[in-house]
Amino acid sequence: MNSFYQKYLLPGLVFRGVVIGGGYATGRELVEFFLPHGPIGGLLAMGVAALIWSGVMAVSFELCRMTQSYDYKTFFKQLLGKFWFLYEILLVLLMIVVLSVIGAAAGEITQNLFSASALVGTIGLLLAIGVLTFYGSHIIEQFMGAWSILLYLCYFALVILCFLTFGEKIQANYTAATVSSGWALDGLRYAGYNLATVPAVFFCLKHITRRKEAISAGLIAGAIGMFPAVFLFIGMMGQYPEIGQATIPSTALLSHMDLPWFSILFQTVLLGTLVQTGVGLIHSVNQRIAATLHDRGKEMPELARPAIAIALLLAALVLASAFGLVSLIANGYGLLTFGFIAVFVVPVLTIGIYKIMRNKMKYSIETQK
Repeated sequence: MNSFYQKYLLPGLVFRGVVIGGGYATGRELVEFFLPHGPIGGLLAMGVAALIWSGVMAVSFELCRMTQSYDYKTFFKQLLGKFWFLYEILLVLLMIVVLSVIGAAAGEITQNLFSASALVGTIGLLLAIGVLTFYGSHIIEQFMGAWSILLYLCYFALVILCFLTFGEKIQANYTAATVSSGWALDGLRYAGYNLATVPAVFFCLKHITRRKEAISAGLIAGAIGMFPAVFLFIGMMGQYPEIGQATIPSTALLSHMDLPWFSILFQTVLLGTLVQTGVGLIHSVNQRIAATLHDRGKEMPELARPAIAIALLLAALVLASAFGLVSLIANGYGLLTFGFIAVFVVPVLTIGIYKIMRNKMKYSIETQK
């Protein structure tokens, strides 16, 4: 059972943990990419994004397993050769935006929960990420998996409570909904920049030893990553279209439900998801640095991991204070989307598939000798 979890479920849970805090945990990404297409068009766009995630991760996981490329530098050397650094440039830019988003979100949630300064939330986020990155892959795996399961339960409870509280309005919105054009493109756009976080999952793929496991885990990961967003989006239809104006739509939704105990629980879990995202992204950078030092016969100092985490977060928090959560999601992500499609999605679905098929043919020839 533990082996099944590590091989087939853990990669998807880690991916969900990394991708959720960049904006969809708060509902802000859902407003920007899916809400403009209405109740049905938004779900169709989510379906497009999930299918793209599944396909790209299935190929990526197998290429990672096949080449033993468990950090993004090694992986992209396999994929892009001497141009691997193009991914790193885009990743650093995306990471600053994402860390800025989770820093701003943590501050706003802390204000809502405890009426404390936003600075308290951002400092708490910084300390939590620093501690987890210090202890490394094993603890991060356990935290990401356990917290993801807790989050699933909370999101499922949220959609049930939304139906109980304003189910008639949700039903009315879906009954009256029409499907406008453009939902497929927004599904592609949303999938594109979020796939940039896939290499942050590679550290936990060492449990996978066969092609079937890698491909299956990738296909499952797309669905695991999108289900909580679907739950939240359906719940948001109880306050559609007004909820599109909220800075943190999930918090606004909770305030309309008038269930203080669940609001506290949900926002506390939400804070943990922000930690997940920061840990996943920064751990991928640490793994890349550690792999480079290992190739040079050196080991990465233990204190370097939290030091890198804190430095990246401080830079991101300056950006967050300058631009704010809404502006960062509306503008920052859109500029990077097509860069990641060009540098990661297209190469992995062409060069990556070619390398996998070539390796399969080579293996078949060798086994026949």
